[in-house]
Amino acid sequence: MVSEKPEPGDQYVQSLARGLAVIMAFDAQHPEMTLSEVAARTGLSRATVRRLLLTLAELRFVRVLDNRFTLTPRILCLGTAYLSGLELPQIAQPHLEQLSARLGESTSLAVLDGTDIVYVARVATRRIMTVGITVGTRFPAFATAMGRVLLSALPPSGLDDYFTRADLTPPTPRAVHDEASLREILATTRAQGWAYVEEELERGLCSLAAPVVNGSGDVVAAVNVSTTTHHDESTVARYREALLAAAADISEDAAVARVRP
Repeated sequence: MVSEKPEPGDQYVQSLARGLAVIMAFDAQHPEMTLSEVAARTGLSRATVRRLLLTLAELRFVRVLDNRFTLTPRILCLGTAYLSGLELPQIAQPHLEQLSARLGESTSLAVLDGTDIVYVARVATRRIMTVGITVGTRFPAFATAMGRVLLSALPPSGLDDYFTRADLTPPTPRAVHDEASLREILATTRAQGWAYVEEELERGLCSLAAPVVNGSGDVVAAVNVSTTTHHDESTVARYREALLAAAADISEDAAVARVRP
């Protein structure tokens, strides 16, 4: 399966859920698939997947060529509807640009969505990961600096729920992936107000992240600086200082704009 199964409620529409599962089956590693491959990715029957894919094709969300299916650019309107109503990326973007220019590194803003982080704003100076990062890119929260910042802000019940649902398969051999150790790291992150991750998401990559809060003190996002691991402690300290200042500036603007969680 490519997504978690929600607990159906009285108002649960199974056909809509299945249609969304088919859409979400496509990603950077699976941009083009046969009907059978989509069925395998979603856990749905071939007959069900066929009806859903043909419906999506009729709506111009999916294109089919030589029995292989791909998403069309029309699918972007689904994400655009969310982003157009989200003030925070617009608030953060100039600060991300200033931080990137100051350090010569890539900067990003992300929010927590289920067990993943989702990028909602980004300034890239160069490609430092094997996977290209854009708005909408998702990574497992536990293995990222921004994810740890966001997880550290969860209430105890929210954190318990996270560990119940999260897949803690380590992306690299250096990734901390046992619950007890992660809880200790999150407690430290909460206390110090920032997180640092080195080569846990991908070899050769390190990231510093800090929280963005609104006027009520709620953590609404995380901001980061991503770079290579070839830096001494004084450079990391300089990056952290600049990052915390940028996070404070974004938080101040978010408070003025009355950004909600």
